[in-house]
Amino acid sequence: MSAATPVSIRPATLADIPAITRIYAHAVAHGTASFEIEAPDEAEMTRRQRALIDGDFPYLAAESGGALLGYAYAGSYRPRPAYRFTVEDSIYVDPRAQRRGVGRLLLDRLIAESSNRGFRQMIAVIGDSAQTASIELHRAAGFRMVGTIESVGYKFDRWLDCVLMQRALGPGASTPP
Repeated sequence: MSAATPVSIRPATLADIPAITRIYAHAVAHGTASFEIEAPDEAEMTRRQRALIDGDFPYLAAESGGALLGYAYAGSYRPRPAYRFTVEDSIYVDPRAQRRGVGRLLLDRLIAESSNRGFRQMIAVIGDSAQTASIELHRAAGFRMVGTIESVGYKFDRWLDCVLMQRALGPGASTPP
């Protein structure tokens, strides 16, 4: 990604699955953003994408010069009906495109798309309290810290926390849905 090549954010498609799978596999193998231990294959990533899109959740791709730089989606925060207006965000950026604003572009568009679909709250469940970049990305996008669940995941021979952040979407909780 160079300054001359703009980044576009668009709905992700089935054609993006190979790149999405590769980006996610790297995150699983080398990072703590995901608490998965084994990276899912393309068939599973296709199933997950289809379930979100069929559920009318936003699923986005960041692209520049024909290359997929990252992806983001919002999904149900919890399965019970009372949570139906609350989504959890997920953002993954290709390691070669990190620290270049791609995550912020994806998150800003994800917030807008989620608001437009009538969701009222967005929760960030950030794996590992040492994920300073993710915490600051969310803070800059209007999220506030709501808590840390300590030592709930075990990966790479160490205990990991989950940082919870939240922001209102649209009118938030000021009016009924």
